[in-house]
Formats: sequence, structure tokens, C-alpha cells
Amino acid sequence: MWSNLPFDLLANIFSFLPPDSLALASSVCKHWQACVTSYPPTAAGARHPPWFVALPVRNRSHTCYIHNPINQTWHGLFLGFLPHPIRPVASIGGLVLFRSTAYTTLRLAICNLFTKQNLSLPLLNIARTNPALGFVFGLDGSPDVRFSSFRVCVAGGMSEAPSGGAAYEPTLEMYDSRHGGWKIMGRMPVEFAVRLTVWSPNESVYSDGVLYWITSARAYTVLGLDILSNRWRELSVPMAARLEFAALVRRNGRPTLVGGTSNDGACIWELGDGDRWGLIEKIPIELGVRLIGVRGSWESIKCAGNDGAVWLYRDLGSGMVVWREVVGGKGRWEWVWVEGCSSLMGNQVQNIPIKGLLLHPNLASSVFPR
Repeated sequence: MWSNLPFDLLANIFSFLPPDSLALASSVCKHWQACVTSYPPTAAGARHPPWFVALPVRNRSHTCYIHNPINQTWHGLFLGFLPHPIRPVASIGGLVLFRSTAYTTLRLAICNLFTKQNLSLPLLNIARTNPALGFVFGLDGSPDVRFSSFRVCVAGGMSEAPSGGAAYEPTLEMYDSRHGGWKIMGRMPVEFAVRLTVWSPNESVYSDGVLYWITSARAYTVLGLDILSNRWRELSVPMAARLEFAALVRRNGRPTLVGGTSNDGACIWELGDGDRWGLIEKIPIELGVRLIGVRGSWESIKCAGNDGAVWLYRDLGSGMVVWREVVGGKGRWEWVWVEGCSSLMGNQVQNIPIKGLLLHPNLASSVFPR
């Protein structure tokens, strides 16, 4: 009976399975495998928490490490299928955006770590180094942003000057996955181009038609771009001059700021009406001390976040602090401690610097942009 169920009904049942169980289901028979790889899960699949992906920031390893939040286990994934040396940039739905380190100018590729599909994006119209990158979701009205189309925005960077040498590039380019090409969207203030080129860590948040970047020139600030009108604005940051670290993430669809100091601990603010930041949470003192040490500093802490979780981490082998939405908890969030990845199947894993991303694993090949 199960092998004869219609694809749409079977896909709806599969949407309630976590990714690891879905992978096991795909091995039962050819009918189930075809359903898993051909039908993207529906929005019901969003009931599962996102997985943490630890990608090496240097090209020493061909393996990334993934934490399954359901059974609290780490797994290794081989990256040898990628065509050239890469550096992780961001997650886009269930995909990961990389930049090639084999070239000085920006070249991007996108891949599905689980199906081993990858696609090199076209070259930009203007060759540039070290621009800021932003990401826009939900352009096709999909109820689940993990499987919708997307845009990649490139702002600023250094380009070749007409008289020779290099100059800051005060223009925007946008890649649209629906059309597969780059388009120059207009100019931007030169001052913002400089700050995004020099002082932005490439962590962007998209919310209500606006792309936000955080910059760390002297004191932290946030720059916002209305992608329809191409209008820029600057937002102040709470405790801007005192923060030892600050990161911008998206939570519940809103820009959310995470930052900390040795004296005050770490706090989380959410951007509200009138571009005002409101304090919504403080990291528990005992977890903060466990993360940075009794006399430690927040300067070495990194942050990854999406609508379902916020992760604070240092490197692969160190413990991590997670603030996550409780599945079925009606909007309730909880703090948990996650041990770092120090071994896999009894074999020791070398501690390395990582870039952490959050995503929902996706086994369906049909959602990969072509």
C-alpha cells in the first residue's frame, strides 16, 4: 500500500519527518526515493529546528561538520565535490553560498551540501574585491523561504580605477535566481561603500523590503537599504562604542542584534518601529561564563542565527550557547548548551576556526536553481 501512495500525499507525510529520518525513508524503495528527491517539503517541515553547519574558514579541510539538533549529534560531510578552494559566505534557504578563494575578485557559487549539487554564479558586471553581500528571500510568495527564489546583492568593494590602481566602487549589483543574471541597480553613497568594504563582516538581514548590514568603524552602526527605492539610511546601535562584539541576525522576521561586553554580559535587541532597538533577552550569566571563561572577552565570539535559533560559538571544538524556539512551545524560546565537535565515531577531530551557518537540510534536487 505504501509504495502505491500518490506522490503528493506521500510528500505531505514526509514533510513531518526530520531530515535524518527523511534520508532513511529515501532508501526504502525507488518510489520513496523519487518522492524525496523530486518534491520539496511543504511548510510543515519548518516545524523542525535548523541544523548548525560548521564550515572551515581556511582551506585546510575538505570536510564540514553538521550538528543535528534533534538527537544532539555531530556528523561530517565531505566537500571534495566543490570545484575549487572556497570560503563560506551565508546560507540561503537550504543552500550555502560560497566565494572562490582562487581569484582576487569576487566569484560566487551556490551548493546543496546534502545532494552535492553546485552552481557557479555568472561573473559580475563590475569586477570587484571585498564587497558587502546581502540576501533577499521570498520573492515568489512561497510560504517557506527555504525553497523560494532569492536575490544576492553586492554593494561597494574595490574596483579598477579609470586612471589605474583601485578605487571604492559606489554601485549596487543584484543577482536574481529567477533570471540567472546580474543587474546594476544604481549608485550608493561613497561613504557607505567605504564602510561596507572595510568594516562589514558580510552578515546581512532582510526584513520588510530592507537589507541591513552591521559595520564596525570606530563604533558599531547598522546600514539599511530599501531594495525597491534604492534609498539608504543609518541606524544607531545600543552600547555601540562599548560592545566587544556585535552581530546582526534575523529572528521572527525582524533584524536582531546580539552583542556583549565583559562587564555587562551579552544582550539581544530587536529592531522595532521607528528604527528603535528594544532589549528582548540577556544571555544567562552561567552560560556566558561557560562560553568565554571567568575573565574572558567576547571579542572572539561569533554568532549565527535565523528565525528559529541563535548560536554563539568560538571554534569547532569549544562548547556553544544556543537560544532556540521550542518546537510546539507556542513561541517560547529556551537557552541550551551544545558541546563542540571534538570527535566523530571515536576518532578525534582537530579544533579549527569555523564559519557557522544555520539551515534546514534539503534532499530535493528540484529546488536547486538552474
